[in-house]
Amino acid sequence: MAEKKVTGPASYFPSIEKKYGKPIEHWMKELKKVSKLAHMEQVAHLKEKFGLGHGHANAIVAAFRKKNGL
Repeated sequence: MAEKKVTGPASYFPSIEKKYGKPIEHWMKELKKVSKLAHMEQVAHLKEKFGLGHGHANAIVAAFRKKNGL
């Protein structure tokens, strides 16, 4: 049986881990610290504090918010 293709925000995870040298769980822990912020505020936080690109930051935030029911 063929492997199921990863889609949505998680499809960015391998390239995020490769580019920034940190596992996705690292970014999830960072977002936990600012979990009360709105989606775009969390995106801005990752971009400004850690230098992530917009698409990568947005994918991480989307996955974080879905995982945590936000």
